[in-house]
Amino acid sequence: MVEWITLGTGPRPVPQPVATPLVWAGAVAGAPMVVVLLGTVAGPGRPGLTLTALSLLAAALGGCARFTAAPGTTVLCWLFLNGFAVPPTGTLTWTGPRDALWLGCLLAATLAGTAAARLAHARAAYHRLTT
Repeated sequence: MVEWITLGTGPRPVPQPVATPLVWAGAVAGAPMVVVLLGTVAGPGRPGLTLTALSLLAAALGGCARFTAAPGTTVLCWLFLNGFAVPPTGTLTWTGPRDALWLGCLLAATLAGTAAARLAHARAAYHRLTT
């Protein structure tokens, strides 16, 4: 006997996050593009604008990542911010309060993106199960 079932019924799983090395590869590819683009369009020596753009990139990368990818994504974005958006270009420096604030902003953006994505996926999964 053949039993006909409708495909697509039943609960669908929550999407799995992207592997951490791929997220970090996205940060390595995206951060220099952001720094170069803003350096070309807005001019060099505008770290506040670059920090904002890199925070948005970090949040977008966090949206498809696991929470364990957040520290690496943060450090990679900070390396490009510190090395190429702040004079002297090409030299990594550490200015305690400023760089700690930048790392905190980038980490908060990455974690916020990840948390927002996880909550959205959980909410969608809940609504699929209850209706």
